[in-house]
Amino acid sequence: MSRYLQFLRSSHLPRQHCALQTLIRTLATTTHHKPNSLASLFPGEPTRPSVNVPIPGPAAKKCLAELDKYQDPRGVVLVQDVERSVGNYFVDADGNVLLDVFSHIASIPVGYNNSLILDAAKSDKWAQAIVNRPALGMFPPTTWPQTLHDSLISAAPPGLTQVFTGQCGATANESAFRAAFFYQALKRRKDRSDPSFTEEELSTCLSNIPPGSPAMSILSFGKSFHGRTMGALSATRSKWVHKLDVPAFDWPVAAFPQLRYPLSEYTKENDQADQKSLDEVERLIRLWKERSNPVAAVIVEPIQGEGGDNHASPKFFRELRELTKREGVLLIVDEVQTGVGATGKMWAHEYWNLESPPDMVTFSKKMQAAGFYHNIEMRPSHPYRNFNTWMGDPIRAYYAQHIISQIRKFNLLSLVNQTGSHLLSALSDLASSHPETISN
Repeated sequence: MSRYLQFLRSSHLPRQHCALQTLIRTLATTTHHKPNSLASLFPGEPTRPSVNVPIPGPAAKKCLAELDKYQDPRGVVLVQDVERSVGNYFVDADGNVLLDVFSHIASIPVGYNNSLILDAAKSDKWAQAIVNRPALGMFPPTTWPQTLHDSLISAAPPGLTQVFTGQCGATANESAFRAAFFYQALKRRKDRSDPSFTEEELSTCLSNIPPGSPAMSILSFGKSFHGRTMGALSATRSKWVHKLDVPAFDWPVAAFPQLRYPLSEYTKENDQADQKSLDEVERLIRLWKERSNPVAAVIVEPIQGEGGDNHASPKFFRELRELTKREGVLLIVDEVQTGVGATGKMWAHEYWNLESPPDMVTFSKKMQAAGFYHNIEMRPSHPYRNFNTWMGDPIRAYYAQHIISQIRKFNLLSLVNQTGSHLLSALSDLASSHPETISN
């Protein structure tokens, strides 16, 4: 990384690399198209990156050596000086100032050391929640209903009125899978004369065998990423480093549409790619049913991030929604990375213009809280079935409330669209001028 940064800083770059310098300048200036009211939240925010020490520098190396005594540091990319980081800028342990377009794996939505959130964190309300963290599923505080209403429910995807709260993106997806299995099992029981649990079901589930532990599956897409818990990892198809040596469930995978660009030049080919994927989803749902391992739900990301920034058309997703409804399969939209405004809408799947909402929408990262949205029919038949000790955290909900409030107060979705258009236009110009360096 240090050689790359030094390369970018060089004043003697070959002509063919001028595009990279232009791109860095474009990124730096784009982030400063902020309203004055928003900029005031970050006094002292730098105006440009500044790299004066090779990365990692001596302070970072010292920190990593200390960390190595207690924890594996091999995945560390940068060591941060959190106190000195401001707004869009990440300051590392050696004082290098870096424009941050990664944001702690897409989880810092309103900047480092946001003054409004820092002020809120000093309140008695936040302090009490930190000192007295409740087990929300059993002993919620009197304020919890209003907290949910003012935070997570206030930003619920269209058509969904309920929220299950958890800990992170992987557990959000894992909990959504359980909800899907409970829903499908209950639906089958309702076809019986007595829908109650049978003694055989109660005993066999403890031995991990049917009928108490029925065969059911989750269908995901090639190159998808849904987390590293057992179920989420079985649905993940992006990189071997996540999955190697870990046992996995026998679950189906369909190819995600591979679009060609520019879109306007490949309309026919991209329509065919969409249809090919949909045909495969339908075939797999029916095949797994024949194998007595029926698909309970399909999970899909609006944009595949970990798997390579892969997109599909709104039409593809609309037809996927109709296909799942027709086949009696639930649709889970994994918005852990794409949700909370990153695409210019609060939820990326809003671009699809669905006639009926997804059955569940999972979230985490930029919301700071985690879980999934759903409707009341997705509640399990009995309490404690979809459950964990904490069932979320009031502090994370307070944080989410401030994030949502600032998105609205400062019209950040509009700003995302303006910034995105500016950046896309600049990238398109660079691609035209330097096709040997930049392409889509």
